[in-house]
Amino acid sequence: MWRLKLIVFLSSFVLSMVTVAADLSAQMLANGTALISIDGKQRMLRAGQTSPEGVTLINASRAGAEVEYEGATYTLTLSSHIATNFAKVETIEVRLNQSRGGHYRSSGMINGQSVSFMVDTGATSIAMGVVQAERLGLNYLSGDQGMVTTANGPAHAYSVWLRSVSVGGITLSNIQAMVIANFGSQDILLGNSFLGNVSMSTENGVLVLRASQ
Repeated sequence: MWRLKLIVFLSSFVLSMVTVAADLSAQMLANGTALISIDGKQRMLRAGQTSPEGVTLINASRAGAEVEYEGATYTLTLSSHIATNFAKVETIEVRLNQSRGGHYRSSGMINGQSVSFMVDTGATSIAMGVVQAERLGLNYLSGDQGMVTTANGPAHAYSVWLRSVSVGGITLSNIQAMVIANFGSQDILLGNSFLGNVSMSTENGVLVLRASQ
C-alpha cells in the first residue's frame, strides 16, 4: 500500500577516497629475516619490523615471507612478485536539513536526468506520476500493472526499474519504482527501494544518509 506524504529535503555530501598501491617482492629469505623490495627500494626486515613504507614482516623462512601492508596480508617467495592496487572508500554522507513542515527535499538524478525528490519512509519504493515518467523516457506501460492506494484513493500503477538513482553523492543502480496514474505530487517520492539500501539517522533534526561506494 502506498501512503503519499510531502517530505522535502536539502542535501550535501562528503566523499573521501584514498588509493593505495605498492610493488612487493622477496630478494632474500632466511629464518626470521627477509630482504623485501618495496617499489624498487630494498628493505632488510626482521619478523615484527615495519619498513618506512608501512610494510610489516610477520614471519619469514627459507620457503617464503608473510608480510602485511595496509591491512592486507601477502605471501612472498623468491620467484613471486606482487603488485597491490586497491582503493579504500570512505562513507559518503548526505545531510538533509528540514524545511517548513518538518519535511526534507533534494534535487537528484534518475537515469542521468535531473529530478526533485521528496523523502517518504512509508513508501515501498520510489513513486512518480505519468508526466514525470514520460519526461524521463520510461517505458512504464510495459511494466507489471497493479493497484495502489493513494491519498486520492485507489490508482493504477506500473512497476519499473531505474538504471540509476542519485541523491547528493550517493548513487544506486537497478532501483525499483512505481509510476502511478493520477499522481498528486510534482516531485518524485524517494521511498524504501532507495532508502532501504542506505543507512539513515537523525542528528538534531537533520536527516543523515550514509553509504559506502
